[in-house]
This record gives sequence, C-alpha cells and structure tokens, in this order.
Amino acid sequence: MKKILVTGGCGFIGTNFIRLLMKETDYEVTNLDALTYAGNLENLKELEGDKRYRFIKGRIEDEQVVSSIMKDMDAVVNFAAESHVDRSIKSARPFITTNVMGTQVLLDCFRQAGCKGPFVHVSTDEVYGSLGKDDPAFTERHHLRPNSPYSASKASSDLLCRAAWKTFGLPVIVTRCSNNYGPFQFPEKLIPLMIINCLEGRKLPIYGDGMNVRDWIYVEDHCRGVLAALEKGVPGAIYNLGGNCELTNLKVVETIIDMLGKTKDLIEFVADRPGHDRRYAMDIGFSQKSLSWSPKVDFEKGMEKTVNWYIENRQWWERILSGEYRSYYKNHYGSEL
Repeated sequence: MKKILVTGGCGFIGTNFIRLLMKETDYEVTNLDALTYAGNLENLKELEGDKRYRFIKGRIEDEQVVSSIMKDMDAVVNFAAESHVDRSIKSARPFITTNVMGTQVLLDCFRQAGCKGPFVHVSTDEVYGSLGKDDPAFTERHHLRPNSPYSASKASSDLLCRAAWKTFGLPVIVTRCSNNYGPFQFPEKLIPLMIINCLEGRKLPIYGDGMNVRDWIYVEDHCRGVLAALEKGVPGAIYNLGGNCELTNLKVVETIIDMLGKTKDLIEFVADRPGHDRRYAMDIGFSQKSLSWSPKVDFEKGMEKTVNWYIENRQWWERILSGEYRSYYKNHYGSEL
C-alpha cells in the first residue's frame, strides 16, 4: 500500500483530493495542514478513525516537522499554498514564506528521505500572466509572466521544482489548473461569495466591468487530473488542467443569480484591483493525450451541484463566517489554532 503525503489537505482542493483518494484508491494518506484561515478540519471529520488516514497539524516550511513525516512517505502531492490574490497585494510576505520557502523545504526533505515519488506540485494558470482577447490559450510551453505577488510566488515554486528535477533528478511533476469551483470552497472566492451573498440578499461586488475572463473547472475534475499526473505523469513534465470553459466573471455571477431566482439589481460594480489579469485560457491537449484525462462535468451541471451544496450546507459556511469552526479543533486537539 503506497503512502502519500498530501499537504494543505484541509483546504478546498486538498479536501476534495483526499476524499477522492479515500474513496477510489488504496493509498495511505497523511494530511499535513497548518489550519490557517482557509483550512478547516471539519471538512474531513468523517475520516477520523480510518486506519488509512491521519492528520498532522504543521507548516510545510517547518523543516523539523516535514522531515519527521517524509521519511515514511512514498509520494507527495503539494496543495499547501496561500492563494488569494487580494491578500497577496496587501502583504506578499506570507505568500513567499509558504509558497516559496515551504516548497523548497518539502523538496529538500523529499530528497533527503530518499523518497521514490513522484512529487506532484499543484500550481496555477496565473503563473502564465494575462492573455489578450484573441490570443491562443496557454500551453505548457508558455512563458511565465506572473502579475501579482501570489502568482509570482507560485511561479517561483514551479521553478524550484524544475531545479530539483534538473539538479538532483527528483521525480517532480507540476500541474497548473484553471479556476476551481465546487464544495468546500472558502467563502472569499468568487463563486461561493456570490452564492452566499445571493442567499443572504446582499450586494454582489464585481471588479471593474466584469469582463475579465477565466477558465472554470469543477474541483472533482481537477482532482482526477492531479491523480492522473500522480499515477501516469512523467518526471519533469508540466500538465495544464482546465475545464474548456471560458466565461466572464459577470456571466458567472449572472448564472448564480438565475439559479437562485434573484434579480440582477444585486450586482454592484466596484473599483478594479491592481494588476487584474484580463483573461486566462488553458490548452489541455497535452494532458488529455498524455494522462488519458479530460474534464467530465460541464459548467451548468457543476454549478447546479455547487449551488445545491452551499444551500444544503448552510451551517458549514455560517460557522466559517462566524469563526465558530475553530472550536472544532480545540475540542478535538485541546489547543487553539
């Protein structure tokens, strides 16, 4: 039975990935998560007591913690990251600490432990920068031109992974995904924020003119792509994982309004954020061919599932917004986060 370390497993995508592993594979999973504001231990509470799963609270930049765990691991999937662009604009330091220094610590400990791998580093399409309206979609050969402190920190970690592969021959694989949506996404991100605001009858703030374009992928499709990279990927390779679904932010919000039976007068256009990338689009042809993977959930179906999840799990996001979920950790581990 292969032992795998999943970092950031209490976050949005990590949670969904661990659920997929536990449901459809026989991996033994160790979840290392710092439980910062976006990590929620409750996301995986039904796995407590499962012999194939264990949780460890710790930061990926803590070499002592990572080293003690890594010696028992076969493979690593690194989801741990600070990931919110607005927060990176206010302060880049946490992004450099976790995304850059943390990734290097993981790579160093992976090498020192003699792990066979692979080491899958989960990155983002934002490292490629911004596309013009008629530009072809990003391929894996596209130059890195990050435009925010967040994306710059992720590009840096991608390059550290490449260096580990070239210098030490580590079996490192990088995946770059487009915008995810689905269950367990922290309420600060566009789709859950708009769903919750709609349900509460609050205004729906949209940056600029709302015409910024993103490629959207349902989180389970992304997780299956990461699993395919883990099991079929080639060391040193980069795999784009997107949903073949380019939509403006305005269109996404209007879709949510229609699904919840609200009116468009809830929309409120607000001042654009600095350096706001205009368009992302992913060419996933290489991943489809090399990994035998493709996204299966179209946007309409994915949004139906997502909206229904937030309706049916109101207590989950209400507890997050109130901060009450932190008591769950204290009750289970006897200390504050």
